[in-house]
Amino acid sequence: MEFSELIKTATVERVVLSRAGLPAVRGTLCITSHHLLLSSCRDDRPGTLELWLLIRSVDAVEKRAQNVGWYQPPRTNGSPRDTRLAGSSGTITLRCKDLKVLQLEIPGMEECLNIASSIETPEPEAGGRMAPLPPRAALPRDRLAGEPGGRNAAGLAQKRLPLCAGLPAGARAAGEAPEAAPTLHLPQTNRWRLSEVNQDFTTCPSYPPAVIVPAAVDDDILRKAARFRQGGRFPILSYYHRKNGTAMLRSSQPLTGPNRKRCLEDELLLGTVLDEGERGFIIDTRSAQAAKQARMTGGGTEPKSSYPQWRRLHRPLERGRPLQESFTKLVEACNDTSISMDRWLSRLESCRWLSHVKAALSTACLAAQCMDREEASVLVHGAEGTDTTLLVTALAQVILDPSCRTLLGFQGLLEREWIEAGHPFHLRCARSAYSHARLKQEAPLFLLFLDCVWQLSRQFPFSLEFDERLLLTLFDNAYASAYGTFLCNNEKERCLCKVKESTLSLWGWLNQPAERKKYLNPLYSPNALVIWPSVEPQSIQLWQGLFFRWIRSSQYLDEAWAEIQRLVESSNSPVNESAGNSLSRSLSNAAAQEDNER
Repeated sequence: MEFSELIKTATVERVVLSRAGLPAVRGTLCITSHHLLLSSCRDDRPGTLELWLLIRSVDAVEKRAQNVGWYQPPRTNGSPRDTRLAGSSGTITLRCKDLKVLQLEIPGMEECLNIASSIETPEPEAGGRMAPLPPRAALPRDRLAGEPGGRNAAGLAQKRLPLCAGLPAGARAAGEAPEAAPTLHLPQTNRWRLSEVNQDFTTCPSYPPAVIVPAAVDDDILRKAARFRQGGRFPILSYYHRKNGTAMLRSSQPLTGPNRKRCLEDELLLGTVLDEGERGFIIDTRSAQAAKQARMTGGGTEPKSSYPQWRRLHRPLERGRPLQESFTKLVEACNDTSISMDRWLSRLESCRWLSHVKAALSTACLAAQCMDREEASVLVHGAEGTDTTLLVTALAQVILDPSCRTLLGFQGLLEREWIEAGHPFHLRCARSAYSHARLKQEAPLFLLFLDCVWQLSRQFPFSLEFDERLLLTLFDNAYASAYGTFLCNNEKERCLCKVKESTLSLWGWLNQPAERKKYLNPLYSPNALVIWPSVEPQSIQLWQGLFFRWIRSSQYLDEAWAEIQRLVESSNSPVNESAGNSLSRSLSNAAAQEDNER
């Protein structure tokens, strides 16, 4: 059955929309198979205000009756009895996945219940796991740009940047048009090769068709090593540090089990990464106790005797329900504007979100330090290798590699380390912070990554080419999008769903010149150095631009950023340090002015 067949009431007049901090709007509400549309009455204000709300972005629906009237008497002309409640109305509160809260006052209880029922109808899922493809009609006409597919010609950085990261020799500067037929780039060393062992997704369902592996091992060894790793996720190259030739690999846990089984092919694979006398580090994102318990269910860790050149380090990171509950508690605390300062600080501490941010940054810094300062290669894994593993490898690359801190390079990083690497977006981002239906697979790992990147941008305001608006856009689209970029759980599912052929790319939209300009950091000055963030508790701050985005006005900060943009463009030169400090102070003053007005 098509979703449109479930819509009982398609249009309602005189609907009142209320949003925090904004005046109420009266207009006509229309519901389609993919959007709620509200067009304001012309006598309400000059011009016409339009609201486009993607139905899949609604996280929870709350409805209540008000102004209950009476049944109208039967008609005498033989027409059917009108059973509508005269003078009745209802209110629907929509809590969205981007943390926005909308309230719709709808005249007529029947219409109110019909609208709520249509919004609450669960989305169909192909095969029970794959995300339904958004139709192109789900995009406003002015956003039908770019090229097909979950990717685009600028799809870009994933090809322009090698899988081992770092711009290849002769690559264009950020902002220039991508090549028409970009190619993968290997490290300029004969120690690595591009393998298509997973071309048909039989070796590992969650890996892309092509991966970079040590040149000394053939595909038969890779297939046997894959059977020794959970989900077939054998160790592959994530990042090659050209400064000293060290490598960062990622995988899932080994399946040693209670009998501590061995796999000679896996040992050979990791052994070829290191020269004789070299050492490497295995960063396990589970606690030592959790890794030990995993042996009882068939998992485990690499035994020291079988991997003598590798030293194991445990850095536990939450990845499941505790992280989701932390996110939910934080949003609840942020929405409670009536609490006292002491109560707010207590709730902020008890939700532990900032502790998760600190732990993620600390672990990424550890991986970066092993490579840059200890000159040692690193293998990162947890249990499945699709969550905290990717969080650590992606953050470490932002810290180490200046090319990953450009707008184009950051998109390439997301392609390599999240989308192609098999992070299950459809499972992890099925619901946000408001839904009462909780699934054990949900966890805001990608949001945690974006928060950590925001912390880096705050501590190093000149080193990232993009600004907070890009991170907010990525958060919104990861949870609910009319584009195909974050659909499904891995490349295999995207191929089965024909995402590239059937959807448009978010990157295609973001990289249009007019749009791209909105996400650039006017303070950016290329920094070729490694950026080492402070992870002291005093240095980790709440991401107010996300968690308070719909609660308080950002007028003064927006005006300050607009002025900075104007000054930079008028000077037509990079911002020097003294000017940058002055501009940063103006931002602080704008933030203080907002606090004073509240």
